[in-house]
Amino acid sequence: MSGRPKVIVDPSFRSMDDIFSAGEATRLRELVDVVWGRDDPMPLDEFTAALPDAFAVVSAGWRYGSVLGDAPNLRAILTVSGGWPPELDYARCFESGIRVLSAAPAFADAVAEMTLALALASSRDVVSEDRAVRAGEERWLSSADRLGTFLLSGKRVGFVGFGNIGRRLRALLEPFGCEVCAYDPWLTDAYLRDGRVEPTSLERLLETSRVIFVLATPTSENRALLSRELLELVRPDAMLVLVSRAHVVDFEALTELVLAGRFRAAIDVYPAEPLDPAHPIRTAPGAVLSPHRAGLVQEALWEIGSRVIDDLEAIVNGLPPRRMQAADPELATRYVRTTQVVER
Repeated sequence: MSGRPKVIVDPSFRSMDDIFSAGEATRLRELVDVVWGRDDPMPLDEFTAALPDAFAVVSAGWRYGSVLGDAPNLRAILTVSGGWPPELDYARCFESGIRVLSAAPAFADAVAEMTLALALASSRDVVSEDRAVRAGEERWLSSADRLGTFLLSGKRVGFVGFGNIGRRLRALLEPFGCEVCAYDPWLTDAYLRDGRVEPTSLERLLETSRVIFVLATPTSENRALLSRELLELVRPDAMLVLVSRAHVVDFEALTELVLAGRFRAAIDVYPAEPLDPAHPIRTAPGAVLSPHRAGLVQEALWEIGSRVIDDLEAIVNGLPPRRMQAADPELATRYVRTTQVVER
């Protein structure tokens, strides 16, 4: 017997090597007794047998059912997917003193950088010009029909949602001297001002922003928040960058408006993934498209493991976890899973 707390580590769909570097994997095993710790999903009977002695569970979701009554020693559930498992009984966790922690902050830097990259690629026609050069159809120097491009510097930009990604993106935009406004109904105006953004209504944000960053976490309340009616408020010279979830947007309306040339778009997320090969957004000349890869860099994945171990260490030592995002009783049950995964 090592005397170390037992922690079930069941990260599937992620792999152990994806989220734990060699050094961090060693640190994890020196800190706790790892139960399972494999890439394949832990069999439910083995999970159920290990749960009564478990101090914590590290998992990508919650596929184990209503078993928290059999977890008298459980002190934390640490999720490595970046989201909040809707199947988890949050009320029971809060009543039992079980902390629920998400690895979402680990992705903030990676997604914010990709968001900025998508905005620059769209505003300067990087993708379409690359395709033109490869096809021998490039337009050189002073071609007047290229003047739809624009500088990000000095523009008014709007954030729909101001969470982990929004705060990091705000810092990345600092050198561009942008005027930044934000709409986030879960945050007070004072909090937004502290983050050096102007609180505003969603309608005014859409009407006045040259660049619109859609960063909102999907919830039970914001499905198709950006409806067709609201999307029609977007100014014709604007660009919309969608990196949180397609759940937040009427994607059919967005597709039609971009195809009609109403405004530009840069998109990393879709209602169903992989995207249907016949989906019309694939043909939109005013769109820059990415296959849901904004957070997919090794540094971000290893940051997950680092934060998991840091917070496990804190909890083992009787300290509050600070590196992952803690579920709030007021909000936890309002998060939803949204993207439909399509088998091809």
